[in-house]
Amino acid sequence: MGPEGLVAGQFVDIDSEGKAVGVSVLEYIHLHKTARLLEAAAACGVIVGGGGDAEVESVRRYARCVGQLFQVVDDILDVTKTSQELGKTAGKDVASGKTTYPKLMGLEKAQELAQTLVPKAEAELHAFDRVKAAPLRHLARYIADRQN
Repeated sequence: MGPEGLVAGQFVDIDSEGKAVGVSVLEYIHLHKTARLLEAAAACGVIVGGGGDAEVESVRRYARCVGQLFQVVDDILDVTKTSQELGKTAGKDVASGKTTYPKLMGLEKAQELAQTLVPKAEAELHAFDRVKAAPLRHLARYIADRQN
């Protein structure tokens, strides 16, 4: 969560506002903010559940994909939905000068990226019992399909 995790992502996010940054910086921000938070929660669950190092790493990779997926979808929704549909101010990222996936790669490519992250996340769960991992698969699909 500290200077090499969530705090680093937040710092780069704030520092990047109004600046032209590339996909690598945007991914850094999202992987260090949202993904690290999800990664910590998921890894703790595996550790408490008695999982070993391999299981912890698989769940960490799953959470990174889901964290990035959440942000890609959030960026897409910010430009495709109204404030009423979102329940928050639409278009605020663009208005504040934030770099987003649709801004960098276009809406269609951002949507394609989101769709590639779901199977990538689900693939990280292959070593787990299918029934026990079903909620995590569902979570990835829910995040990809959410409308607000």
